[in-house]
Amino acid sequence: MSPPLDANANANVDPKVLQYENFIHEVLKKDLQKVLEQRDTVYEKISQYLQLKNTIQSLQVCQKLKTDVDLGCNFFVQAEVEDSSKIFVAVGFGFFLEMTHDEALRFIEKKTSQLTAFTEQLTKDSAKIKAHIRMVLEGLRELQGLSDEPEDTRREIH
Repeated sequence: MSPPLDANANANVDPKVLQYENFIHEVLKKDLQKVLEQRDTVYEKISQYLQLKNTIQSLQVCQKLKTDVDLGCNFFVQAEVEDSSKIFVAVGFGFFLEMTHDEALRFIEKKTSQLTAFTEQLTKDSAKIKAHIRMVLEGLRELQGLSDEPEDTRREIH
């Protein structure tokens, strides 16, 4: 006598369910975490550029600059910069360019707009990954024969 059809169906569903769950945890959630971490890193760079912009604007008001310079091992010495009309700006890959204040401000505007566009793309990528996670969860729900979850109990996937 053969086992009932439902028992065979459950035996076939369990490995598929495990495979989908593994895909969610091992692939999709890790991809989402990487994209969100990358986006946070870009937001930090934007913040640094905006901080530099504010510093340059304050330098345009007063040309003299008094500062503490780190000599290493937390040994500081006071320094005074008499002519701060040109500054060195990190442009990437360890390179610095000497720029006037206006050149630096134009560079910062272009760089922040590029970085903002990149964060928008990363946000779209994270939304796609979240949609894939939701789609796989719906597939799991169908495989397990569960009814749809009511709208009010659904929550955002982080």
